[in-house]
Amino acid sequence: MASELHAGEMTTLRVARMQEYGYFLTNGYEDVMLHKKEAKNHYEEDDEVEVFLYHDHQGRLSATETVPLVTMDSFSILKVVEVKRSLGVFVDIGIQKDMLLSKDDLPYDWATWPAIGDELYCGLKLDKKQRLFADLSKFEEIQELSVAAPADSKNSEVEGLVFRFLEDGVSILTSEGYLAYLHKDEMKEQVRLGQRLTMRITFVREDGRVNVSTRPLVKEARLEDSDRLVAYMEKHGNQMPFTDKSDPEAIKNEFNISKAAFKRAMGKLIKEKKVEQQEGVTILKS
Repeated sequence: MASELHAGEMTTLRVARMQEYGYFLTNGYEDVMLHKKEAKNHYEEDDEVEVFLYHDHQGRLSATETVPLVTMDSFSILKVVEVKRSLGVFVDIGIQKDMLLSKDDLPYDWATWPAIGDELYCGLKLDKKQRLFADLSKFEEIQELSVAAPADSKNSEVEGLVFRFLEDGVSILTSEGYLAYLHKDEMKEQVRLGQRLTMRITFVREDGRVNVSTRPLVKEARLEDSDRLVAYMEKHGNQMPFTDKSDPEAIKNEFNISKAAFKRAMGKLIKEKKVEQQEGVTILKS
């Protein structure tokens, strides 16, 4: 019905009557409460007020004069303010009530859920019961914000927000507006939806999209990885049960690096005569 009021929209209503604690607003068919703490001015009967409609903590349709950061027809970057594994995450939309992004719209793995302080591209939506929820922005919506990266952007450092999880990586929109793809093998560590990352552009596609990595350049990585191996051995009696011939999966599980990266780091240490390998064991020289 055209006369129905719906949460998530801005609308202009008329003051039907006043109460001690606020105003009852109407569209001529349905009334809604504008509490005095949500009103910016004093009103009289028949005054018109532009308000945003939402559900209060008791689930009642309510009004506020505070203009939200998003509506049913828009989206924006919203900050995560609370995480509840049984429900999902709550985002700040600029009004006194935070909005729930349902766990059904989040990745299956909790480790990849947004943390408090992370930011999400979100709009609003109504479920079948007309309840208002936060809604992750679709790829096509974010794509409209993007610009093509210059062809000479390779190796440039960029910052961006993870907005979508894929089977083998994540999609990111950088601060410059580039659409970026981060493959799981190029992640220095597990990333979260809504996490802001600093990355290096590794490839610029013909369409202006880019591939990125959070791993350092090979030379820097070799130094970093070799330092990590030395620290591991110092902590474990100046040796470790890993060599160039160790199982790649075992190396990945222990050090979170590929076997190729392990061999590069090990080669550096052997060349510097800091280690020697004996029967499946690497020994740190004193």
